[in-house]
Amino acid sequence: MTVAAIPKLDLSVIESICKVFAETETGFTGAELAKLLYETNIQDIDSANTKWKRLNSALANKQELDRCSNNVVAFIQHSLNPARHYNNLEWFNGTRFKINQILSFSGLNIGENGKVEVIKRSNTISEAASRASKLKEHLVVRNVHHDVLLYCKEELLVDNYFHAVFEATKSVADKIRIKTGLKTDGASLVDEAFSFKQVPHLALNNLETESDKSEQKGFMNLLKGLFGTFRNTTAHAPKIKWAIEEIDALDILSLVSLVHRRLDRAVEARKMYEGKI
Repeated sequence: MTVAAIPKLDLSVIESICKVFAETETGFTGAELAKLLYETNIQDIDSANTKWKRLNSALANKQELDRCSNNVVAFIQHSLNPARHYNNLEWFNGTRFKINQILSFSGLNIGENGKVEVIKRSNTISEAASRASKLKEHLVVRNVHHDVLLYCKEELLVDNYFHAVFEATKSVADKIRIKTGLKTDGASLVDEAFSFKQVPHLALNNLETESDKSEQKGFMNLLKGLFGTFRNTTAHAPKIKWAIEEIDALDILSLVSLVHRRLDRAVEARKMYEGKI
């Protein structure tokens, strides 16, 4: 099977990509770059130079020899293989966002699966930044909880609103664990934290009347529904099968905001009962 030639990338595109991959704080080490070049059969012709210049020399030279960018693109794909970064999702999303901003000027994009895809060529910066700004603006108008606004980040909106929702719903479980000291997750965490068969870790009210108890039970069900519908689904479902549009993201994040406000006001009843506060 003949693979279609990908047109040569502008040298400024290659240079910018090399600088991202070689960043001091977040980029690959010199040894890692050498390994990546070796694994993609690209000659390391300038190994004595600084990291980004060394990588730039290797990729630019390979493109010139090939008269196309297929092997350069293959190097980028190999470097951003999700299996290589399975334990560092934040780095993967952040780096892919930066690389896609650069590649967009060549009409290319690296998907969440690490594979290259053809997109409409950009003449300006990535739309991800404007999406993040727009989402945050809408949420500010809704007066959402400040903890939710933390997830209106460009790197979480590279493709759509999927990861913003995922990370925001994760923050709910994190807050419950922080307030209670519990280590579990999901429905088990909710049951442990709010069950009032004995003194609960967290209480929304005095739990004296049937109405009080119904409110506590209802909140528990709301939390379980939030985790089951959004957090667990987004954690396991392929993004392409669980696309989230802006209006859906706004509604979900508003619900997460409500949950955060109720958690902030919840009484740490177990700690009070045990004299820890």
